[in-house]
Amino acid sequence: MKITMIHGQNHKGSSYHIGSLIADQIHGEKEISEFFLPGELNHFCLGCYQCIREESRCPFYREKKKIMDAVEQADLLIFTTPTYCMRASAPMKNLLDLTFTYWMIHKPRECMFRKRAVVVSTAAGSGTRTAIKDITNALFYWGIPATLTYGASVQAMNWEQVPEKRKRKIERDTKRIAARLSKDRKVRVGVKTRCLFLVMRFMQKAGWGSGPAEKQYWEDNGWLGRTRPWKR
Repeated sequence: MKITMIHGQNHKGSSYHIGSLIADQIHGEKEISEFFLPGELNHFCLGCYQCIREESRCPFYREKKKIMDAVEQADLLIFTTPTYCMRASAPMKNLLDLTFTYWMIHKPRECMFRKRAVVVSTAAGSGTRTAIKDITNALFYWGIPATLTYGASVQAMNWEQVPEKRKRKIERDTKRIAARLSKDRKVRVGVKTRCLFLVMRFMQKAGWGSGPAEKQYWEDNGWLGRTRPWKR
């Protein structure tokens, strides 16, 4: 199994350790790629729309492509983020901003409809639910049909300070998540994802996308006809 992990901070904090626990406990052979933000993508989207015209025209294309190539090649994606001010970290949000062309309304990738994902967030107190939602929203619009989530209030500033009792609970929880990921590897595209895709298809067909390049992309993939990304 190819696993790509994307961490919303540079240091190896509590969210990093929980994501690693999940990856390490998955059964079978694994090939793991890891990226740390903002260390490996330290740019904000400029809103220049160059990527709409052509992906390679993004000013930060080289750094972004390295991460997204690993994302496209992976079977499983694991996103980890601390909770900052009740939301995902700014570097994680920035990655999602820079990949908005992956959303279904623009140029979704066929491979996304065959992937699974896990989103992990930790907080000293509350807020993990909204931090996780920032990421799961984007993954849904990428077309990823199966996403598991795990939020933990660790009541600590780092992994070393997390109480042992809480660590034992986290280890039990991550073991269950890893067992589930190990057992059933077939991805099923649900009704909600299919319906959203059909709405976006209608918009592209009607010319309500972001331009002729996007409509041509959909046409080239056969999606304006009877082909669907989850059927190949």
